[in-house]
Amino acid sequence: MLPFLEILTAFLVAVTMTFALAHAAELPGKMRLGKDTYLAVQPIYYPGFTIGAFSEPAAIVATLVLFVVTWVKGVASWELLAAFALLFIMHAVYWTVTHPVNNFWLSDQKLTGVSAGFFSLGATGNPANRGGEDWKRLRNRWEYSHVARAALCVLSLILVLVAVTT
Repeated sequence: MLPFLEILTAFLVAVTMTFALAHAAELPGKMRLGKDTYLAVQPIYYPGFTIGAFSEPAAIVATLVLFVVTWVKGVASWELLAAFALLFIMHAVYWTVTHPVNNFWLSDQKLTGVSAGFFSLGATGNPANRGGEDWKRLRNRWEYSHVARAALCVLSLILVLVAVTT
C-alpha cells in the first residue's frame, strides 16, 4: 500500500507541476503581446486547465495522507511536510493572486460546464465597472503568479521524490 501511495503522490504532484510549468514557459512570448492579442489568447486556457487543475487539490491531499501514514509508521520525513506546505502555499497563491485576475479576464466570456462553475467562484462583476483596471498590471500579476506557483511546485516535487527514495 505504501509504495502505491508514494507513486500516486509523486504522480499527482508531477501532473500539477506540468500545468504550472506550462504557464511559466509561456511568459516570455506572452509578455511581447499587445493588449488586444493578449486578451484574445487568454481565454484559450480555461477549458483544459480547469480539468487538469483537479490534480492540484488531489496532490495536496495525497501529500498530507502520505505524511500521516509514514508518521504513524514512524518513518515520516520533514521533506513530505515541507512538500505539503509548498503545495498548500501554491494553491493559496492561485486563489488570492491568480483567480481574481481570471475572473476579470473571463467576465465577458461564455464558459460552459465545469469551467463555468469553477470560474464563477469569487466573480466580482463586469470589467466595465472596475474603474479602468490597467491590463498590464493584471497581466503581470497573472503571469508572475504562475511563475511563483511553478517554482513552489518544482520544489515540492523534488521534496516528495527525496522523501520516497530515501
